[in-house]
Formats: sequence, C-alpha cells, structure tokens
Amino acid sequence: MATLLDYCSLVRSKNAGPFTLTLDFMCHDQHTYEALTSTGILNRTLFAGLFDTSENEILVVNHPHALAVKVSLPRPSVQGDQHDSDCYAGQQYAPLMELQLPEIPCA
Repeated sequence: MATLLDYCSLVRSKNAGPFTLTLDFMCHDQHTYEALTSTGILNRTLFAGLFDTSENEILVVNHPHALAVKVSLPRPSVQGDQHDSDCYAGQQYAPLMELQLPEIPCA
C-alpha cells in the first residue's frame, strides 16, 4: 500500500477565511496526479467522515494543469473560537497522512 506522500510532493491544510478549511494535495508529476485522481479516494464522503460535516458542504476540485486537488469544507470550529485548537488550520491534514492508497501503477 502507498500513502499520500507517495503521490504528493505537498499535502497541506490552511484557513480559507475564518469559517472555511482548505486542503491541498499537490502531486509529484502528471503520472501520480492521474493515479491519485483515478483512485477516487479524495472524495466528499471521506472528508465528511473525517471532519464530521455534511457531504453537501464539501467541495472537491481537481486542477489538472496544477497537478493538484483542492478540498474546501467548513472549519470544525470558527477560527479563534475558544474551542479552536488549530487557529491557522495548519495541522488539519494530519488524519490523512495514514490513509492507505493503492500502489502507484508503473508509467
């Protein structure tokens, strides 16, 4: 099995305003981008389960020219709220790092 870091040169999360979290998955090259998107694993169901939100509130966008996938969803708590444990949302990608993916097929 592979992980996201086998497919991606960068996996990050950050704020997209005080109410929205965005996650970026930037692939090593065209081959790994196509392999990642063909798995279908980065989908609304996955993120709804991980972040306890409705699938209807999640946007998954594939950017083939940038070799990237961007996911936007409501923050678990509003930025700066007393229950916000990650003000910059820089650690929200962490649960995805153990995600098991199929091995990257040979080019």
